[in-house]
Amino acid sequence: MRSHLHVLIIEDVEDDLLLMVRELQRGGYTLDYLRVETAEAMEIALDRQLWDIAIADYSLPAFSAPAALKLIQQRRLDLPFIIVSGTIGEEVAVAAMKAGANDYIIKGNLARLVPAVERELRDANDRQRAAEELHILRTALESAVEGISQLDITGRYVKVNAAYAALVGYQPEEMIGMDWLQTVHPDDRAKMTAAYEYMLLHGKVEVETRGIRKDGSSFYKQLVMVTTHDRQQQSIGHYCFAKDITERKQTEQLIREQAALLNVATDAISVRNLEHQILFWNQGAERLYGWTPAEVMGRNSIELLNRPEEALPQLEPIMTTLIQTGQWQGEFQHITKDGKNIIIEGRWTLVRDEAGHPKSILTVSTDITEKKKLEQQFLRAQRLESLGTLASGIAHDFNNILTPILAASQLLPLRLPQLQGRDRQLIDMVETSARRGSDLVKQILAFASGVEGKRVSLQVRHLLAEVLQVVRQTFPKTIEIHRDIPATDLWTVAADATQLHQVFLNLCVNARDAMPDGGVLSIAVKNKFLDAAYCQINLEAQPGAYVVISISDTGTGIPTELLDRIFDPFFTTKEVGKGTGLGLATVLGIVKNHGGFVKVYSQVGQGTKFRVYLPAISSEIAPEAATPKILAGNREVILIVDDEPLIREIAKTILEDHNYQTITASSGAEAIELYTQHQQEIQVVLMDIMMPSIDGVTAVRALTQLNPNVQTIITSGLVSSRQVAQLTTLGVREFLGKPYTANELLDVLQRVLMPDLYE
Repeated sequence: MRSHLHVLIIEDVEDDLLLMVRELQRGGYTLDYLRVETAEAMEIALDRQLWDIAIADYSLPAFSAPAALKLIQQRRLDLPFIIVSGTIGEEVAVAAMKAGANDYIIKGNLARLVPAVERELRDANDRQRAAEELHILRTALESAVEGISQLDITGRYVKVNAAYAALVGYQPEEMIGMDWLQTVHPDDRAKMTAAYEYMLLHGKVEVETRGIRKDGSSFYKQLVMVTTHDRQQQSIGHYCFAKDITERKQTEQLIREQAALLNVATDAISVRNLEHQILFWNQGAERLYGWTPAEVMGRNSIELLNRPEEALPQLEPIMTTLIQTGQWQGEFQHITKDGKNIIIEGRWTLVRDEAGHPKSILTVSTDITEKKKLEQQFLRAQRLESLGTLASGIAHDFNNILTPILAASQLLPLRLPQLQGRDRQLIDMVETSARRGSDLVKQILAFASGVEGKRVSLQVRHLLAEVLQVVRQTFPKTIEIHRDIPATDLWTVAADATQLHQVFLNLCVNARDAMPDGGVLSIAVKNKFLDAAYCQINLEAQPGAYVVISISDTGTGIPTELLDRIFDPFFTTKEVGKGTGLGLATVLGIVKNHGGFVKVYSQVGQGTKFRVYLPAISSEIAPEAATPKILAGNREVILIVDDEPLIREIAKTILEDHNYQTITASSGAEAIELYTQHQQEIQVVLMDIMMPSIDGVTAVRALTQLNPNVQTIITSGLVSSRQVAQLTTLGVREFLGKPYTANELLDVLQRVLMPDLYE
């Protein structure tokens, strides 16, 4: 069905009327029609309603088509008029067309009626639209504050209103005959020529472009160009509507620059309303917390970034300070999308509206988690140093007290030989207690650097052999001893043999006590060269060669909250009477006096590993060992998975500096998601095994399900034999102990990527 028509038919023959109606209906029209035969009837019909088209027989007994056409013209109606006749000749038809008829049709050829009606309706619509546009243009030309101009078919100005002329810095009369491209900025002329051609094809174009004024200055304008046509649909010119948008474009540019700066910033920057709903979230915030802007927009930032049980109790005083002063600064504990705790330094600024009323809060948050860890290490070192100084003073005084007691307990039996039984036992008890006190003083002095033994060049494997002999003779048979001590090629250290013996024996005793029901005690030694990458994440270390002694157990493990305290003097988890709390403090003091450091790795239920790093004698280290060969990659993509940001960054830097590409993940869940997205690109996954939520073993199992041939390297400071066996069955290719050097990381990657070189 094409459309519904209101047709006025001037006809006196009923059959001819029915033929015309039937033809229109066959053409797909539905009709409301009225037949008239006289001028009076037509006048009434024209008054009654609006008609879409008029069809008239040329000659009626009391009326005619020319008379009907004249009535329409007198009323200034834009009503399409078609003449239908069986007798009209060509000259009469031409005269009717000149008088204003739109078409004529011979009754014997009514098949032309529908196409003629369609054409005339379309033309009428076009004329109506053109009339409306012309009315709009005339009104705008007379009153608009925007610039309006008219171009001829060649693109030269024909008419220009005052606003348009002022926009480009001319007088209106100066612009008549000027080429329109003369007011377009030279750099945009190619663009506007293309826009002009688009307008010729489509009748209209809207574009933002730069203009140039008479004085040579440039500006931005929003331009609408419309083509005008004659009755034969031939283009006869164009209208241009221009509006100065320079200020808006400058504002947009400023906003873009500011937004770019906010996204480049490493800090997390956000804007929230006074109800703490997030309104803006930059890329720094996404990097720090893990949520994308789409995920956080409109959410309550307090609920998002804090655990429910750790909601900010100080929020009310913070807001009071913010309202009063406009600024607030302090530290928070926040959580990330993957559930990790971080410490941030927050700077809040109150934003006010034009009336001065509080409107929103701008927050800038800096991740200071690693900084806090370093501060804790530094404070711990200071605390140990202070305690050492205090302990040293106490020990000297205590030695002075013990000396006469010990001497008297040894002289009394000689002076009083008659003493027997209970009296002699009491003297022996005094001597024994005095000797225990003396031994305790020696430990305190060793811890506090108060006693310096003679240092010689020695091989730690000889000391460890002595320690192992004691361990085998005295430890329960339920404890299995594993050793990995090279017989040759170990570097030597400058050390006090007695003190190192005490260090190793203390650590073995602690391992024994952690395994009351039995387990495995492992002792291993190796050479290790520490590079700058390692030292960046280990405050105690200095680049150079070390001999590393590892003593580990499969015992109960140490809770995370206690790890920072185990080296504190007099701190112990043992029962009363079973430990002084000076064992590990003494170990640390002796090792530090030898220029080394101690690292500890532990997991509850999995066991504990102590690594003692002792500086090797540099004169005995071969040059190739001190400067190991650095192996470069071939643009392979490595997925680095670690919950420690500093370790992720160090690994990323090492690999990218040696021609690898990297993708980083901060959790097992994120690793699985990234591997799913980039499986075809990733050649090796470097996975930390000890992470919150989804640990490394679970993540490796998930990756293996995605790709049974996934190449995985596990990193950890502590891996139990059970975990090693489990990971081996999952196809893990290599294990890399943490912390690792750049060369160790590159070497293990080469072994995975090019196994043929190592066969």
